[in-house]
Amino acid sequence: MAVYRYPCPLSSEITPRHLFFSRRALLGAAAGGVLAAGLNPAGALADGEAAAAARGWPAAETPTPKNDVTHYNNFYEFGMEKSDPAELSGSFHSRPWQVQVDGLVEHPQTWDLDALTARFGHEDRLYRMRCVEAWSMVIPWQGFELGALLRAAGVKADARYVAFTSVVRPSEMPGQRSGLFSLHWPYVEGLRLDEALHPLTLLATGVYGDPLPAQNGAPIRLVVPWKYGFKGIKSITRITVTDKQPPTSWNQMAPEEYGFYANVNPDVDHPRWSQSSEQIIGEGSLFRAARRPTRMFNGYAEQVASLYKGMDLRKEF
Repeated sequence: MAVYRYPCPLSSEITPRHLFFSRRALLGAAAGGVLAAGLNPAGALADGEAAAAARGWPAAETPTPKNDVTHYNNFYEFGMEKSDPAELSGSFHSRPWQVQVDGLVEHPQTWDLDALTARFGHEDRLYRMRCVEAWSMVIPWQGFELGALLRAAGVKADARYVAFTSVVRPSEMPGQRSGLFSLHWPYVEGLRLDEALHPLTLLATGVYGDPLPAQNGAPIRLVVPWKYGFKGIKSITRITVTDKQPPTSWNQMAPEEYGFYANVNPDVDHPRWSQSSEQIIGEGSLFRAARRPTRMFNGYAEQVASLYKGMDLRKEF
């Protein structure tokens, strides 16, 4: 079967028609939702920009309208169009749910989702999200640090990487049975151990103050805000600590296009489009998309650049 590669995202350069005509209503609804959830950006940033930056929050930025966050998604297990995850995920069941933690840990365990959230709780994190397709959002997540889970598991001294595995349910996820896409299931991802332990790395269980909807990776997903969005594996079922660099889905499919690290880098273009700027979803108009320059590490260089000291980020992309 021929390899299908997602085309250069020309369509993402144009704000969708329904977003243009409903933008004012969406912004009003989103603002109301933020206030109801206790996530007023002005209140969240009241501590000052320094405190916001320490938490990983993008100071002076407001969340993308909720409708965009939940209806403009890549989740190919449900389909290839941006609207497919919201439209085709109605039969997906995210409860009951278990996450297996194994590999090079002292305390391997299979966690029930409710036990996970009871043990580790959740906090609010407002993060930039930059897609490899050159569009971006600002998303208010709820979740807990991956590092907390790994520390509880007792990572062994010879561990170097963390591998992640997503769910496989073709009966509930039409994209897994369509045969139109060259990704192999389950979707797999991986981080270096120091990346996984970084305090910005989040296991998200909610968005906009509500539990994750299916299209956003219910019931638990990875969020690594300085990396391209495809690193944020959704609907996680297994987390394995290992001493070897794990395979990752997009790198397996097209290694010349999608590296293991996938750090946001305006100086390293995708082979088929520039990464020097990004479209801001939810802003602009039908005729002129709002754009801004791409920031190194998606704006989190101060927090994470030291992880890659001495690396050639053009070769190890």
